[in-house]
Amino acid sequence: MDGYKNSKWASEIISLQKDDGSWGYFHSLSNPSKQNRITTEQALRRLERLGFTINDEPIYKAVSYMQDCLVGKKTIPDRREKVHNWDIFTELMLSTWIRRFTKDDINANNAARKWAKIISTAFENGIYDNDIYIETYKKVFRLKPRGGRILDFANFFHVSLMSDALDDKTALDFMDYILHHKPGIYYIYGEELSILPQSFKSKEASRYITAIELLSEYKNPGCKEKLMFVVEWLNRNKENEGYWDMGTAVKDGVVFPLSDSWRKAQLRIKDCTYRISNLINNIVGN
Repeated sequence: MDGYKNSKWASEIISLQKDDGSWGYFHSLSNPSKQNRITTEQALRRLERLGFTINDEPIYKAVSYMQDCLVGKKTIPDRREKVHNWDIFTELMLSTWIRRFTKDDINANNAARKWAKIISTAFENGIYDNDIYIETYKKVFRLKPRGGRILDFANFFHVSLMSDALDDKTALDFMDYILHHKPGIYYIYGEELSILPQSFKSKEASRYITAIELLSEYKNPGCKEKLMFVVEWLNRNKENEGYWDMGTAVKDGVVFPLSDSWRKAQLRIKDCTYRISNLINNIVGN
């Protein structure tokens, strides 16, 4: 949708992009702050929301940068975190964001296949087995038996990365697990997804919808049906006039607003309706 691509939000983000295609530090899916105005992840997340694709120059440059980082031609400038294997985590982050814009990168696709193998093995008996997960994780990444903290897969990166990489049976089991995972999806929503938010007009509900948008990318047979309860909830919260309005509280600088301003209520309504209509169509129409 070119209307959002031409917004002041897009222009501001693009003006901050560096010559190498990045926005400086890479990792952060949290809200922007005064101290750290924007990271590459924040920029990509926002531009994706505004309708940018690999066919747009800022995204093409950013993907090229991430591809170079993935193969070691460049490195992200972030401080190496010590709580987990930073190299594995970096590969995961870069591969996830590359694949959100293109599925034609062999290295990112290889990363998705590695994680799909780990997850498929962990769910091979129909339910998640943590011991098998740890064992397969260490085997795939060739880690020492006692080396390093194991990454929990119930987070934005894993859920996004494997949306088209799991076999049908594993995808259904994985979807069930994520929907009933009490801490939700890390970086996105911190509550169990099978439980609907109490208030529709809230940031909590907006974050919940973000998590469901992520799960709606799974096209395996049966996966969409598992999200129909969300469609019913959204339709129950439709205004009498046929549109959606999540209220001013959802304005977070990440997902909303899409329009240049929400001073007029109809622009807020337009943005909310655009987002929710797209989600419903993605669940029901595919």
